[in-house]
Amino acid sequence: MAQLIRIPVVLILLMLSCSLSGCFGNNIFTEDKKGIPGGLTMACLSSAKYTSMVVEIDHDSGYMPEQSSIDLLKTRLQEVCDKPNGIEIMLTETDFGQSGAWTADDVRQQAWQHKSTDPQTGSTLYWQALFPSGGYSNNDVLGVAVDASTVAIFKDAIEEAEGPFFSRPNAEEIENSVLVHEFGHLLGLVNLVYTSPVDHEDKEHPGHSNNEESVMYWAVESANLGNIITGQLPDDFDNDDLNDLAGMLSGEIPVSDQLWLP
Repeated sequence: MAQLIRIPVVLILLMLSCSLSGCFGNNIFTEDKKGIPGGLTMACLSSAKYTSMVVEIDHDSGYMPEQSSIDLLKTRLQEVCDKPNGIEIMLTETDFGQSGAWTADDVRQQAWQHKSTDPQTGSTLYWQALFPSGGYSNNDVLGVAVDASTVAIFKDAIEEAEGPFFSRPNAEEIENSVLVHEFGHLLGLVNLVYTSPVDHEDKEHPGHSNNEESVMYWAVESANLGNIITGQLPDDFDNDDLNDLAGMLSGEIPVSDQLWLP
């Protein structure tokens, strides 16, 4: 049994990401081809049209993700997305020409300006992660999902969240969890484009799991700044998450707001 992670206010988002307004950005419910987080869930889960997948990671100079984060993300996607022709990670050093605070609109604008191709191109599905310099407009946000194919991870905020105590997770471990968490939102978790038959959504933090052993968990334990974080951060989907994804793929769980359906 994993230890319950205790999170001080100053590290509210160390676990995984943010409040609803930060985690999913603002004005995400657009009617254009960008879609909403979870809008390309079926395109990822199914191989009926998209038989391969590319995750494009655009990063500022000095902000390349950790190799462990890249490897873990690829593994987690391979475990749930049926892509017989493989999943590729494509790293591109990018000058976003922006520093300081980012908004969700900034992330979307920069992402679509620098995408190598449309997310739905031939038989390949393209998802994208930005690793920019600077932080989010909400200082507590470590990662954000802004549309159906795009997330951003803020390494500066992650490094600031790393605690001075040996028992706290380091920046690499935090980045691992945050990256998988945000791509979990692109997969529609939790209840973003469907309604789970199992009550595992945190009612006070919609879009997140109520299980502290899920990478989709949202935890705010204490406002006591003297608390420290102990234990290992979750970096995997739990059984309820996996069952939701399987149910969507099989058709047992209805899915909404999709840019593509098999």
